Amino acid sequence: MTQSLLERVAELRDQGVARAKIGLTDVDGVVRGKYISLEKLEGLARQPGGFCDCVFGWDVDDQLYDNAAFTGWHTAFPDALYRLDVDTERWLADEGIPYFIGEFLDRDGASPHPICPRTRLKSVLEQAAGMGFGVKLGFEYEFFVFDETPHSVREKGYRDLRPLSPGNFGYSVLRASVHSELFNGLMEFCDSLDFPLEGLHCETGPGAWEAALAADEALSAADKAVLFKTFTKVFFQKRALLATFMAKWSMDYPGQSGHCHLSVFDRESGTNLFYDADSEHRMSTLGRHFLAGVQRFMRPFLALYAPTINSYTRLVKGAWAPTAATWGYENRTCALRVIGGSEKAQRIEFRVGAADGNPYLVAMALVAAGLIGVRSKLEPTEPVSGNAYEVELAQEFQLPGNLRDAVRELRASGDARQLFGDEFVEHYVASREWECREYERNVNDWQLKRYFEII
Repeated sequence: MTQSLLERVAELRDQGVARAKIGLTDVDGVVRGKYISLEKLEGLARQPGGFCDCVFGWDVDDQLYDNAAFTGWHTAFPDALYRLDVDTERWLADEGIPYFIGEFLDRDGASPHPICPRTRLKSVLEQAAGMGFGVKLGFEYEFFVFDETPHSVREKGYRDLRPLSPGNFGYSVLRASVHSELFNGLMEFCDSLDFPLEGLHCETGPGAWEAALAADEALSAADKAVLFKTFTKVFFQKRALLATFMAKWSMDYPGQSGHCHLSVFDRESGTNLFYDADSEHRMSTLGRHFLAGVQRFMRPFLALYAPTINSYTRLVKGAWAPTAATWGYENRTCALRVIGGSEKAQRIEFRVGAADGNPYLVAMALVAAGLIGVRSKLEPTEPVSGNAYEVELAQEFQLPGNLRDAVRELRASGDARQLFGDEFVEHYVASREWECREYERNVNDWQLKRYFEII
């Protein structure tokens, strides 16, 4: 039986712990939080707390939307109720306090919040559970590390930045060994916070790294991805370095991906439902339908996978990122890469997402699209062999080339409204349209100033 938060507070008090840190994630995937006293934590164990709902009414620069109905000056920014998930506790050893993930509740204090990314994902996972399915995810992130600080990048106008290491040197044993204290230190840090990395290596580009998080059940995997992005920045900034997860910080180098590996398992037996030893590519009929759903809804759901202006600088031909909803077996030029082998290994790799995506919303959209495919018994297009950039597909499989067009597709999607709720879709669309307007009234270095450190 899961320990209650009240029981955990009693243990913390006996240990002489004076406070805790809590964090809740907004629509951009930015963790908003605070330190609270142990007395406040005990109060949160008894009833929901209140957190100003301006976190749903502003952008990554804390500028208030003027086009959102859910919250704004017209609502007077009331408190949004929230609760802490005791099972998400991490121990911050350098601070000697616990960290808890929170999620927002609707105004009645009991129902799921219509906008909160974590609760939106949970609602989709409940649909999967109702079909007897569990979902396993594994996120991979590319990011760049600089010998800079939050102050220095601003003083330099985000120009002429000094990377941690020079040159293009993917999978470099030399670079990783020279910086072994950082590589080993980051992996140990991630272990201590319960989002372990399966692998960590140099990617192509000066100071470019890639980390693969260990796979887990979907909600836990998304929690870990959010924490990884935030606390990796903490790790480096405490060492007078800076990591960025923006999709593409320079047109001179490849973009930063946020790939997601996905499989579905039977909740009773634990069997991987994507695996069939007797089928082509060992992909089961259910796996094929799921793949078809993700493929079919990649275009209308793209704004959830690629949420920033900067996301679309990466989605260009020949840049290790797809431009159409293609799929293939062990084909890294495709949007969806089917990975075969043993029952344990059988999965789909979603290669559209960039490092700037909100893990909760990426997972939400992927699982929801796949479930539609299973329910409707959809069939995918023919798999691509060779260069997917050279394949011509119908318009419905071509991906929008900018955020404004992607938002238009999401707004028009009846399936998105049915799956995620009208309130969520309307608010998310408003937030992305605001993002487009902010970009259009600024000069070209806006993307660097906007996303470099925070996203």
